[in-house]
Amino acid sequence: MPASVQSEGKVPVYDLLVIGGGINGTAVARDAAGRGLSVVLCEKDDLASHTSSASTKLIHGGLRYLEHYDFKLVRESLKEREILLRAAPHIIWPLRFILPYDEGLRPKWLLRMGLFLYDNLGGRELLPGTKTRKRGQGSRFDVLKDRLETGFEYSDCWVEDSRLVALNAVDAAQQGADIFTRTEVRSIKGEDGLYRAEIQNGVNLKTIKARGIVNAAGPWVDSLLSTVEQSDVKDETTLRLVKGSHIVVPKLYDGDHAFIFQNSDERVIFAIPYEQNFTLIGTTDVPHEKPDDLPQASAEEIKYLCDCVNEYFKTQTTPTDVVWTYSGVRPLYDDKAADASDVTRDYVLDLQKYETDAPFVSVYGGKITTSRKLADHVLEKIKHYYPDMGKPWTKKAYFPGGNIPEADFEEFYQSQLDHYPDLDPKLVRLFCRRYGTRVTRVLKNGVGRIFGGDLTEADARYLVEYEWAKAPEDVLWRRTKCGLHMSEAQRESFAEWFRQAKLN
Repeated sequence: MPASVQSEGKVPVYDLLVIGGGINGTAVARDAAGRGLSVVLCEKDDLASHTSSASTKLIHGGLRYLEHYDFKLVRESLKEREILLRAAPHIIWPLRFILPYDEGLRPKWLLRMGLFLYDNLGGRELLPGTKTRKRGQGSRFDVLKDRLETGFEYSDCWVEDSRLVALNAVDAAQQGADIFTRTEVRSIKGEDGLYRAEIQNGVNLKTIKARGIVNAAGPWVDSLLSTVEQSDVKDETTLRLVKGSHIVVPKLYDGDHAFIFQNSDERVIFAIPYEQNFTLIGTTDVPHEKPDDLPQASAEEIKYLCDCVNEYFKTQTTPTDVVWTYSGVRPLYDDKAADASDVTRDYVLDLQKYETDAPFVSVYGGKITTSRKLADHVLEKIKHYYPDMGKPWTKKAYFPGGNIPEADFEEFYQSQLDHYPDLDPKLVRLFCRRYGTRVTRVLKNGVGRIFGGDLTEADARYLVEYEWAKAPEDVLWRRTKCGLHMSEAQRESFAEWFRQAKLN
């Protein structure tokens, strides 16, 4: 049963205030609400507005982390990869990667050893193991330059990153959590064993109280501490901001496989099938100074990514081919690594108390892959403050729409074709991918208007009602990527309809 929110006079008192509506914040809110805590989550913008929608869209162990001997992170990530694949097979699915051997870079024996560890560290069950591949008839190497004759094929997973954030929030709400988007925490003060927080939505200012706080504000995690009265904000930040940029170009090759390329600067670049008609290329690692500075792909980054893939593909790419770019700021824990590429991708949890005995946990770093485990660790860290808190539960739980029998998406899709014989099979497949078993809820009143780019009125109404979409861009670029497939006129037409429909 969802926990009831208590009150002091007219001021609601929650067990836990979670600040930040990215992957870490929503995962914590979901887990905590499912353990019986009364939870409120505040996000100053839309869900997944920043880092969590700007990833490379992978659920992966982090093959490159092995070079830094970060076996713990790789093992945890590989275990979580299989848990998440089972929990959300509609938005997470297997993806095979081609790693070509390039003479003069990492030796073949090192690649083989790394992939052996990758196959075996995490107790792999669902995904096929590594295979050696060579150029030949119908080989996936045929699109690569002739010098690349052999390499390896291994498994990781794709994820619709911003949808995973939304589904965490949906599940949290189903467990009783209050989800407040476009709501900023303006001040925090410890008093009488609680935290008193002023939160603002537009012109509306409201007071809430909480028995504990989780600061999952991502790039703003240190900035948020400055809103806490009597807090000792460190002069030297523990946060390292690193910008990662991606480019999207027309499809460079056929097939549902991805490539991972080594570069002479020792970084790796991914080329991944994207949204049916495109190839996604990324990422960069560039120091970023201020969290409020909007991250954008620079001309240098775009050229760098083009140059990297041009070293491998026969089909050449220029900056003029780029149809879309996106950038995000990774809020990494500062381990003092000299190079931004070498900074740890693991997370650090900092437990403090400010003028009260109530816990205040700040989250530094983290990955989409390990978000569920991070949430579990947060709650284990504070469980003695909540003696009635329930046991861990998310390891075997589905995400909303993810209860697909045997995690077999193709079988599920075929069953839905029978349910919707009058709909275009392509559209049925898209609905199944976006919503899984909740597709019947989406289509309860039919498809409605089609705006272009496979975006429908049914999508928009559902996303507003159940997933906190409050503006056209929330639908076009985060809950879906339909904006990429639409003309400017179509996007403007949808935006006008959205405003006229007054869905909120």
